[in-house]
Amino acid sequence: MPQKMDLILWRHAEALELRDGSEIGDDLARPLTPKGERQAQRMATWLNRHLTAGTRILASPARRTQQTAQALDRRFKTVPALAPDGTVEGLLAVARWPGSREPVLVVGHQPTLGMTAGYLLTGDAQPWPLRKGALIWLRARERDGKTQVVLHGAMAPDLL
Repeated sequence: MPQKMDLILWRHAEALELRDGSEIGDDLARPLTPKGERQAQRMATWLNRHLTAGTRILASPARRTQQTAQALDRRFKTVPALAPDGTVEGLLAVARWPGSREPVLVVGHQPTLGMTAGYLLTGDAQPWPLRKGALIWLRARERDGKTQVVLHGAMAPDLL
């Protein structure tokens, strides 16, 4: 039977802007805004209807991604390689793409998420835009002995 893997790339919801001289002077410490909290909750509700119980959830150590992932009310693992300065190669390695036996949800940042989607779908790590709180759901599948990547879905919180 051909193997398949789902990789869901979820950008953190809206967070406070980084401002010099403010209480939020550290990019990793920026929390979600009230709008971001609503975005995360709407998307989490949708995801919980579509994710399997065995989905592995990985999140950046940034506070805004932690809060976004917490909206799912599921266990998740914090992975330093998913920090804002992460790479496509680092993301794919921690997700175990394309060989993971379970679906993987990555809660992370732009431009890495968009570049990962671009790379997997076109072979070029283009900086595809991904709105705050939105996701891209990719699926690797085997066809005729070759791995294909298909866009399984894309969703933004304002569509829910």
